[in-house]
Amino acid sequence: MDAQGRGRGEAVDPADQWVLNPDTGDYELRLAPSAERPPAPSAPGRSARRRSGGGERVTVPGQRGRPDPKSSRQSRGRPSRQPEQQTGRRRPKQKAKKKKALVWTGGVMAFLLVAVGTGGYLVYQHFNGNITAVSDDGAGTGGFSKDRAINVLVIGTDKRTGAGNEGYGDAGSAGHADTTILLHVSKDRTNATALSIPRDLIADIPDCPTTQSDGSKKVIPGTPGKRFNESLGQYDRTPSCTMRTITALTGIKADHFMVADFNAVKTLTAAVDGVDVCLAKDIDDPDSHLKLPKGDHTLQGEEALAFLRTRHSVGFGGDLSRIEIQQQFLGSLMRKLKSNDTLTSPTKMWKLAEAATKALTVDERIDDINQLRELGMELSSVEMKNITFTTVPVVDNPAEQVKATVVLDKAKAPQLFSMIREDISLTEVKKQKKAQAAAKLKGPRAASADVRVDVYNGGAPAGSAQEVIDWLQNSEGVLKSSNKANAPGKVAKTQLVYAPNQADQARQLADSMGLSAAALKPSTTDAGDADPMTLTLGPDFTEAGTPLTAPSKAPEDIQRVEADKPVCAK
Repeated sequence: MDAQGRGRGEAVDPADQWVLNPDTGDYELRLAPSAERPPAPSAPGRSARRRSGGGERVTVPGQRGRPDPKSSRQSRGRPSRQPEQQTGRRRPKQKAKKKKALVWTGGVMAFLLVAVGTGGYLVYQHFNGNITAVSDDGAGTGGFSKDRAINVLVIGTDKRTGAGNEGYGDAGSAGHADTTILLHVSKDRTNATALSIPRDLIADIPDCPTTQSDGSKKVIPGTPGKRFNESLGQYDRTPSCTMRTITALTGIKADHFMVADFNAVKTLTAAVDGVDVCLAKDIDDPDSHLKLPKGDHTLQGEEALAFLRTRHSVGFGGDLSRIEIQQQFLGSLMRKLKSNDTLTSPTKMWKLAEAATKALTVDERIDDINQLRELGMELSSVEMKNITFTTVPVVDNPAEQVKATVVLDKAKAPQLFSMIREDISLTEVKKQKKAQAAAKLKGPRAASADVRVDVYNGGAPAGSAQEVIDWLQNSEGVLKSSNKANAPGKVAKTQLVYAPNQADQARQLADSMGLSAAALKPSTTDAGDADPMTLTLGPDFTEAGTPLTAPSKAPEDIQRVEADKPVCAK
């Protein structure tokens, strides 16, 4: 059986037919040995057949030379191949960069992303047929690009479907958002933050326009003050509702979502021959049925799932402690995926691709193996040392005598959300200098009484413009300020437009409002003495007096796990 599913005689593992070409960094399909033939010119844009003493190879370099992906789903024939043109030169090796990219394009970075590098034409139909997709109902951006940050929402459900899962989760659960991680990858791809949202966090679940399983659409009414995990499954809510809840909670809009069930843990951990964990003490959890002595262990399948479900024998015995060991586990899995044993094994790569595409449900805008591959390539440059797991800062719900739920820590959570929105890393990373932008805030300030500004609402809550005017005039002494109601159009973020000769006024207003250098938009011509600046309030505005500038450092004492450092579960 070959990788396309066609019979070839003996029972051969299709993964064993894929061979890593060190010259190109691509996996090639090694077919049955054949006699040597002289090379002939290849047609442009086509896949090429390489010759080697080990037999015939079909190179599958991603999307190069492939027909339209959508039409190829219905294609049943074998693709035409042309021998490669002989040039007398070998393609230069690309070692480190190619190897790093293969981590992402050849497998799965835990639950956080999926991208399959063996997704060339010959296996396109096979893996594409594994993908399950549902609508995002307009809750996500639906895209990603090289010139902006990427946000992917990853949801682990407690649905008990699948053999051996009867002992986990709530009986009859529709599949609630049991484990939820918002993965933020920076614009410059130097760092990533994986933000865990506690399932027992009290949150306002908004109205959710939802596509039902039969294709019909309806709006599922929101429910304020409920557990976050009810944003999925409850009242037939789909992942798009969890996306909307995340946006309402954090102000961060996800691009895409991925949903994993219990089987995903089993298949992905088995595909890499287990994940290494360290226990600082014995674990004997009657609910997860996990019993392990302290020390080092390699877990896969059922045992790995039990470890991730464990909470009574670690930390304080609650869900927040379970989140920590899940983060430690995912960090270990990521390190395993970057190991040479995984990268150089065609069998493991195939198993990873198979497990990932079968185990995950994605939004319909990435329901194609090549779209997943492109997403993975965008994330390929993030180094392990710059990936940080953290959890939404919370405190016990003060409304409860018996503590069962948590609420946002109002002092810390907004700061953390702001850092992610403004693309500020939780780790120290080397970034490009932004001296030119920062220079806008350097220089003399005008007196508050001399600041002239018109305030518009460009996407902030209703009444925000007047709220700012009242605050500026009564608290900041900016008396020459006027409410101009709604802006002609909405803006993505709050911005201040000013003339070059108003720079001192702009700096003063930026100090008062807590505006960042990025919010200052200088024009090219000077203004008249009586001309005002233009302040347009965007959706990032919350209330007057609250700075819009994200902090440069994370709040003190927030929980975090660094992906490159092994940690023992306590």
